[in-house]
Formats: sequence, C-alpha cells, structure tokens
Amino acid sequence: MFKVGIVGGTGYTGVELLRLLARHPDIEIKVITSRSEAGRPVADLFPNLRGFLDLCFSQPDIKTLSQCDLVFYATPNGTAMKQVPALLAAGVKVVDLAADFRLSDPALWEQWYGMPHTCPELLQQAVYGLPEIHRDNIKNAQLVANPGCYPTAVQLGFLPLLEAGLIDPGSLIADTKSGASGAGRGAAVGTLLAESADNFRAYKADGHRHLPEIRQRLEHISGKPVSLTFVPHLLPMIRGIHATLYARLNQVDADLQSLFEQRYANELFVDVLPAGSHPETRTVRGINTCRLAIHRPQGGDTVVILSVIDNLVKGAAGQAIQNMNLMLGLPEQRGLEAVALLP
Repeated sequence: MFKVGIVGGTGYTGVELLRLLARHPDIEIKVITSRSEAGRPVADLFPNLRGFLDLCFSQPDIKTLSQCDLVFYATPNGTAMKQVPALLAAGVKVVDLAADFRLSDPALWEQWYGMPHTCPELLQQAVYGLPEIHRDNIKNAQLVANPGCYPTAVQLGFLPLLEAGLIDPGSLIADTKSGASGAGRGAAVGTLLAESADNFRAYKADGHRHLPEIRQRLEHISGKPVSLTFVPHLLPMIRGIHATLYARLNQVDADLQSLFEQRYANELFVDVLPAGSHPETRTVRGINTCRLAIHRPQGGDTVVILSVIDNLVKGAAGQAIQNMNLMLGLPEQRGLEAVALLP
C-alpha cells in the first residue's frame, strides 16, 4: 500500500480526492490537512464519506507529510510553492492541483496571479500532468502540475488537429461553460443559488487565469505561436464543463473523424463519439473521461470540436489520481473505473 497525504482537504477538489481515493485498492490516506478544521472528523464535514473514511483533519506538518509516498496539494494558488521544496528534498512525490507549477515563466506567473513565485527553479522541473501528452515524463516525475479544468477540455479538443498541422494556430476560439463548483467552495455572491440559477453569463472575457496556461500548452503541441480567444461562462449547474472549440482548417479534405479516433484509440479516458454526435456534460458526471465530437458545418473550412468533462474529476481530482497512478507505477485506470451518474 502506498501512503498519500492531502493538503487542503475542505474544498470541492479535496472532497473529490477523498471520494475517489477512499476506494482505491492500493492507497492509504495517511493525512488530510486543514488549518480551520483541524481535529474534526472528515465525515462530519463530508457526510458522503461516512463509513468509508475514518480520519480527522490535522494541521499541515511537513514532518508528517514527509512520511507519505505522495502528497496532493488541493490548496489555493500560492500555497504549494512555499512547502513543496521541503517535501521534494525528503523524497516525496507531489501532485499540485493548483496553478503554482503550471506556467514555466515566473514573470508570467506573477502577472496573472499577483504574487512572486517563491521557487522559480522548480518550474522547469515540474511535469505538466496531461497524460495524453506527457505520460512517459509523468511516470518519472517527482513533481507534477495538474492541469486546470478548462485547459484540459480545450487541449484534448485541439490536440489531434494541432499535432497533424491541420488547423491555423493563429485563429483559435474556445467558448467554454462550467458548473458552479468550478468557482470553489468559498462563499461568493456570484455563485449563490439566487444569483446563478435560471441564469447564464460570461465572465473574465478580457482575460481568465487559465488563458496563459492553455496558450503555453497549445504552443508546446503545435510548435508555433498560438492566438486564442478564450471566453468562459457560468452555467446554472453544479458539475461539468462544455467546451465548444473553433478553428480554421488548412486541409478541407482531411478525415477528421478518423484522425481523432486513431489519436485516442489507446487512451483510457478519452472517448471519441460517432460522427454527428453532441456530447452532454451529464454523461461524464463523476467519471474521469473526456468525451469528444467533431463537426465541420456545411462541409466548410471551419471545424467545431465539442469537448465535455467533469470539472472535478478529469478536470481536477480524477486526473490527479491518474497522474498519481503513473508516478507510483500503478495501472493508470486504478481507482478510476466508474460509470457516470444518470440522471
């Protein structure tokens, strides 16, 4: 059994990690930290875990965390970078679910996150945790930067087209929608039921924090500069992301359906739907799967990719466990073999 710790276990990502890890056959959750809830049984805060997890929250302590094989950080941006160097020095593997290690440029990090990076020397060491691209590097990594939820849905949609050079990277559009859980568990007026129910709105149209991450990774895929228009929206639902992606084709005669099917044929957590399909967020609720569909309206030179994920699973905790499995030499799907919740 591998021992794992979770730092910051009181948010939606934290409880999702607990839900999935509680049934993982090769994992023992050794410690779950929370400064505000220290001493409180986890099942008191999250009753869904009653009978599955007999553990109390504790204060974060590097000495205790150093006894783990791997530690997850499900903390606000800027927290992990202050503690991770000590864990790495102790030989502990780390998966950070925040943005602390996603951007390779510390100046870009400071621009978008409003604080200097405390360990910029680790930015080049960190492996970006999208297994569909970086699987081999993740297997050998000590520090993995778990991708953001929007970046996961967008990258998996554009990936085959950029790899094949079939689209113009200078005119990409990502029209994305997320459930309210993507905003986190903290109280905010904009995500109150009376504010978000029966409502639909865009936000951060002039620049969302996930934009530099998406652009950096798409440029890594294409090897060329990328111009991306990225507009997120808030949907009146709890879970799920739907990304509608637009690009201009360089070759209108390419068999796009076959391209996607072949690229993802051996990927356990990417499902390319039959031609003409329209994936729904409810079909990925609670599972670590991205479902994709490809369209070319009226047979023109515009391709439309539809990409859906559960923002808390493939967009966060599930992908983190997928990365953990690779880092610990376990089967990639271990602990993630579930059926989506319907209705």
